[in-house]
Amino acid sequence: MNWVLVILGGTVGAPLRYLTDRAVQSRHDSGFPWGTFTVNVVGCLVLGTLTGAATAGAASSHLQLLLGTGLCGALTTYSTFSYETLRLAESGARAQAALNAIASVTAGLGAAFVGVTVAQAIWA
Repeated sequence: MNWVLVILGGTVGAPLRYLTDRAVQSRHDSGFPWGTFTVNVVGCLVLGTLTGAATAGAASSHLQLLLGTGLCGALTTYSTFSYETLRLAESGARAQAALNAIASVTAGLGAAFVGVTVAQAIWA
């Protein structure tokens, strides 16, 4: 049963990742990977919120599998983040590559922290 929840979450997360990436990226003329940045930060926020809810006893293990492992696992993408950062550096846009790496890690951790904090405030 657990694997079905992961598959269901991934079935929603993967197309959501693609559609969000395309929608966000189409609104920017720069080579900066705004779409990937957006899905990764949103995924960190969702996972942080889910983690906060779980630690407060408000999220079941089934919900964690569905949303955390399935949805967020398919929504976020470390491999694309790595590839796009490397591509920026190789094309000579080293400042953008560094900015992408620093901003992605900082914003992702910040979003996860905010999610945990808000969820614990709501359910604690």
